[in-house]
Amino acid sequence: MFSLARPHRHDVLMAAIGLLGGLLLWSLGLRLQGDRAFVAPWVSLLPLAVVSALELVRRTAPQPALVIGTLALVADQFTVGNLATVLMFTDLMYAAVLYGTPSAARRIPVTTFLITVGITIGFLAWFRNPQALLIGVVTGMVSFVPAITGVSVRNHRDAAEAARLRADQTALLAEMDRAQAVTAERTRMARELHDMVANHLSAIAIHSTAALSIDDPGTSREALGVIRENSVDGLAEMRRLIGLLRTGGGALEPAASPTLASLEALVEQTRTSAAPSGLTCDFEDAREERGPLAAPVELAAYRIVQESLTNALKHAAPGPVTVRLGQSGRLLTVEVSSVLGDRPGPRAPGSGAGLVGMRERVALLGGAIEAGPSSTGGGTRIWRVRAELPVEEGVSRT
Repeated sequence: MFSLARPHRHDVLMAAIGLLGGLLLWSLGLRLQGDRAFVAPWVSLLPLAVVSALELVRRTAPQPALVIGTLALVADQFTVGNLATVLMFTDLMYAAVLYGTPSAARRIPVTTFLITVGITIGFLAWFRNPQALLIGVVTGMVSFVPAITGVSVRNHRDAAEAARLRADQTALLAEMDRAQAVTAERTRMARELHDMVANHLSAIAIHSTAALSIDDPGTSREALGVIRENSVDGLAEMRRLIGLLRTGGGALEPAASPTLASLEALVEQTRTSAAPSGLTCDFEDAREERGPLAAPVELAAYRIVQESLTNALKHAAPGPVTVRLGQSGRLLTVEVSSVLGDRPGPRAPGSGAGLVGMRERVALLGGAIEAGPSSTGGGTRIWRVRAELPVEEGVSRT
């Protein structure tokens, strides 16, 4: 069934060249054979015209074009013949394999091969002359060779298309990986920013509220001093983070990666900020070996303590806030406890992002964390955060 699609411009060009070439050969009197049923020279123009017209649909209807072209070639054998008709038929054979269905592309080369072999054996048995082999050679050149050429070109085309699809899939996967990496980096940046600044801002909020609510010059001056100190420290943390983002790490990495050795200073700073709220902060390092651990492990432990102290500063009732470090085998234990209950005075609001950030940090290292209320021996309700981290990065908790 012929397609009504507009012929390709290359097909139109080939049809025009084939027809004009055939007319030129006919006008010059060049013939393929002489003694035929239809010896009138003009009769050979009919198969030529048919095959030239079929060139227009070699892409859109390759298989019907091949069938009709075969009939036209057979008809041409009963005339004086035209070389252009034969050449255009080879192109129809090639196009039927290249542009036809996959089943036709598999079937046509086999069929043409069998036809070539059959004609060769048949004419050799009929004429009983080795020159009859030339008929088989010509048949193979007209049918089998174009079909094999079409198979080769089609295979290369399909391989190129498959390679293009693989390249597109690889590009798509790379884009998905890039998007995931950007999302993960944004999450990490948000977590770092929260952990760096939340402690200082909580202290600023509590002391500024105290300065506004208590009409005492000494208390107000002390509160303003704490506010200034936390503001300066918060700005310094922000500058270090921005410097890291601008330089991609570099020399600022150590300054932006606190270690366990910095915990005592952090607790002391929190002790000063928490004094107006009636909180007392204590630090206990029960580790037997206090050597340096993997940088991600120390950073995670520091941030967990920092966030826990920030939460205590926001929500804990007056009483002790205890930070304990321990190590059992290949696990580092971080525990922060504070009194659970209401307290008078100013309190800073919470968003819940801190607990989420702590769980994310622990999960990245393959550790475990528990956060929630519990009771002591004296019946006092406390809020306890306990995290277990592998002392070596990449070693899962067992």
